[in-house]
Amino acid sequence: MALLHTGTAAGHGNVSLEEDPCVRRIGESMVHLSAYQPQFEPTAQYCTEIPAVGDTYLVVDLIDPALRDMPISVRVTRGTGEAEDETLKYLAASYHPDGVISTETGLDQGLYTVLITAEGQPPLRFQYPLRVQMVNYAQLFRSAVGPLIILLILTLLGYKLMKSKRVQQWRETRKRP
Repeated sequence: MALLHTGTAAGHGNVSLEEDPCVRRIGESMVHLSAYQPQFEPTAQYCTEIPAVGDTYLVVDLIDPALRDMPISVRVTRGTGEAEDETLKYLAASYHPDGVISTETGLDQGLYTVLITAEGQPPLRFQYPLRVQMVNYAQLFRSAVGPLIILLILTLLGYKLMKSKRVQQWRETRKRP
């Protein structure tokens, strides 16, 4: 089980915007979230699966140029993003003409939500759930199903082979002196 767990927090790598799990889209507006923990892995980039507790740098890229002309606020909460969740970090609405918003926050093990609000007409609200140092059992199960099925098929084939008449005849011939 530990071997299967090692890749669950891997970075998402170089993929197109349409396939990138860190991109959120509302209409034509798109934002991208990247999380970094350079104290543990200097070059790794994460999205919603954060591998360790501790200081985490969150970087929001405003892909849509129209968002750069709107005031944008960022809120990091402990929990699922409901109104009663504890706010850990709040960046008040401001303009970001360079298209980049960055902040640092300390994260413990558990669930968090990053809420990005573009205060246009109508307001746009992008949401990212974060899982910090938690085992994603659904992903672990999906990654283990393929090898498990192959193992079961090989076991079944081995059993059938051992019970076949040719193998039994071969065993009989070996037992005779």
